[in-house]
Amino acid sequence: MAAALPVSFDDVRQAAARLEGIAHRTPVLTSRTLNAMVGAEVFIKCENFQRVGAFKFRGAYNAAAQLSAEQLARGIAAYSSGNHAQATALAARELGTSAVILMPEDAPRSKMEATAGYGAEIVTYDRYTEERTSLGEALAVDRGLALIPPYDHPHVIAGQGTAALELVEETGPLDALVAPVGGGGLIAGCAVTAKALHPATTVIGVEPEAGDDTKRSLESGERVTIPVPRTIADGQALPTPGELTFAINQRLVDAVTLVSDEDITTAMRFAFERLKIVLEPSGATGLAALMAGRLEGAPRRIGIIASGGNIDTQRFTELITG
Repeated sequence: MAAALPVSFDDVRQAAARLEGIAHRTPVLTSRTLNAMVGAEVFIKCENFQRVGAFKFRGAYNAAAQLSAEQLARGIAAYSSGNHAQATALAARELGTSAVILMPEDAPRSKMEATAGYGAEIVTYDRYTEERTSLGEALAVDRGLALIPPYDHPHVIAGQGTAALELVEETGPLDALVAPVGGGGLIAGCAVTAKALHPATTVIGVEPEAGDDTKRSLESGERVTIPVPRTIADGQALPTPGELTFAINQRLVDAVTLVSDEDITTAMRFAFERLKIVLEPSGATGLAALMAGRLEGAPRRIGIIASGGNIDTQRFTELITG
């Protein structure tokens, strides 16, 4: 008998109750143009309309809300390239505590400014020469803070799974559920949810070509570390999958496919021009995989998690105009 997974569907349902009235229930968009283009019925879960502009608020708040009053009084810490940083900062503000966030020096300026705007203190590091996990853990210990990691935490994973729960509640059974993969928290939570609701659903992760650590790890049967990726999808620029997330994804994720930076910008342009939404590169990888024909098995009903839309005007314009 297989060992129990670190996150259950009950955990996701409890997270949904905890987030009710706090997180947005984001819209699900459809497009006849997209359906005709790919020959399927497509449902896009728009987490770019979530608080802080990305799905990360779900997991950060779910984790922070379960801390003791004593822990909250001391404050919380996180490390992130941007979206989890903002999410943790907002969660701290909502719960009446403070946050200290470790961010890479080259994180998008808009994400750093938003994080500071939610009231967090920012500490920077060089992502290409320093290892953020050990730095973040040391920061939390030195200051006596409760650390909320961006993906490798059961409460964070359960919170992210609520995006898939809402999607399936609205659409009904899906042949395939497609989600971006960075550290693996989003797809892990979504896989737990999708497989619990409809076991026949195929769960497909999408990574940028330069950041294929999860694909390599699943193929090798163990976590693989690659050089820090250089990709426009900064939210997916990670060298190795999380320990907990990999344990879930190894059991529940059916496939991981790759997209190029060109595929991503094509999807961003389509989303802007035809769907009338703004997606950051990481948020567009699921749509990119669909449009580039990277999904196997010809699924007829496809759910896509558009994970975020945090990108500044100049960068967005540069990318979609080529």
